[in-house]
Amino acid sequence: METIQFYSYLTVAGLLFGLWGLKHIGVKKPNPNRLPRPPGPKGLPILGAMLEMPSLGDKPWLAYDKLFKKYGDMVYFEVLGQPFLVLGSLKRTNDILDKKSSNYSDRMGWGYDIPNMPYGTMWRRHRRAFHEHFHTNAVHKYLPTQAKESQALLCRLLTTPQNFMHHIRHTFASSIMSVSYGLPVLEFDDPYIALAEETVRGAAEAGIPGTFLVDLLPVLKYVPSWFPGAGFKRKAAHYAAINAEVVDRPFKSIQKKMAEGTAIPCVLTSLLEEFPGNEELSRAEKELVSRNTAAVAYIAGADTTVSTTQSFFLAMAMYPEVLRNAQAEIDAVVGIHRLPDFNDRPYLPYVNALIKETMRWQLVLPLGVPHMATEDDEYDGYFIPKGTIVIGAAWSILHDPEVFEAPEEFKPERYLKDGQIDPSVRDPVVAAFGFGRRMCPGRYLSDNSLYSIVSSVLAVYNINAPVDESGQPKQLEANYTSGLLSYPLPFNCTIEPRSKAADF
Repeated sequence: METIQFYSYLTVAGLLFGLWGLKHIGVKKPNPNRLPRPPGPKGLPILGAMLEMPSLGDKPWLAYDKLFKKYGDMVYFEVLGQPFLVLGSLKRTNDILDKKSSNYSDRMGWGYDIPNMPYGTMWRRHRRAFHEHFHTNAVHKYLPTQAKESQALLCRLLTTPQNFMHHIRHTFASSIMSVSYGLPVLEFDDPYIALAEETVRGAAEAGIPGTFLVDLLPVLKYVPSWFPGAGFKRKAAHYAAINAEVVDRPFKSIQKKMAEGTAIPCVLTSLLEEFPGNEELSRAEKELVSRNTAAVAYIAGADTTVSTTQSFFLAMAMYPEVLRNAQAEIDAVVGIHRLPDFNDRPYLPYVNALIKETMRWQLVLPLGVPHMATEDDEYDGYFIPKGTIVIGAAWSILHDPEVFEAPEEFKPERYLKDGQIDPSVRDPVVAAFGFGRRMCPGRYLSDNSLYSIVSSVLAVYNINAPVDESGQPKQLEANYTSGLLSYPLPFNCTIEPRSKAADF
């Protein structure tokens, strides 16, 4: 058995060498000014920096942070000939991903998924449709839904506080399903939530370039699924089926309801009835873009903001003085006889600072979503080849000790000056939602959801660390998963009403 396995690996190694040769031998790479590549690990012949490339389980954003300290705020390396460029400062992301966005807006391409769709006509159609319903002046129409779901969360926390992580996930899923499809979700075992979670799991696993060898050698996609090392093909087939269902199932449900006249107005019905823009599109093209737009809103909204909200609960249990300060502000501004609403937000600077710090402290997307260079480029005396995968290291940008004192600590006060938000302090929005033309268009909806939940929970509940046998608070730690998306690992906390007279 070991002999068979040995020869299987020899076969794979031989195949890889042959594929590498086909890709690189005899290929002339243009670099007319003979500029050097940016600094970074050189690695070995053929393999490049493969042995130095961080794995998913190693929290790659921390590994890249160490490389920045060694090579500077821009690190270049190649793996099997595939170039990578990791940007570790706001200056670099602004210069490359913002100012040169026309060359760095491409993505590796994952079908319906707008954030990962290759830059071009189809992406612009999807982006326009999404923007129509989620830009800063459009999201106000969803405020009643978000407030309603926040109050439902308060009720669930009262009856089963120990299930708070499930309740948070259900709240966001219910809210975005209502917004996107006008559909309710079940309290437990909802099929739509299950599909969204499975889809995001696949994206989190495959979203960091280099996770699978096929990222580096695309010709491997033609290798049979039974071939040694081709496990990625079996995973791809599994997630392809999940992706098809997550897109088609709610779409077909709404089509049926529209035909019956029972559909509730939502993003999808609006797009199907009146598609934005003046471009002449066939009915099939409009349906495709409408279907994909609603699906992306539902998948992203049902899962990604969940991590930030769970981080809020963890931070409150770890930093009780922050909880007390925020509650004192709410009591002073709002009083104790009603919940905060969106009209109160301008008068709650500490709560707003707390929300900013929650986004900065533990990022949902520590490395953002990768970009790709469409053409060769020259920047700051360096040559960046066409096809380079460019990663904006959001974690390093928002944990820079020269910008944020003690960045590992949770300190909302860092955003305040004279009791108001200090505009001179770096806003986490500059990195937490991506860069350039690829910045997440759902950020305004996400921000409103966070405010609604955070302010309501602070007004009604105390959140504390669990106590040990002697009655002393246990020491909680911020432990998170690794991958494209980062979530807090399961933790315990106590959630108790501040007053028996709490009215919600």
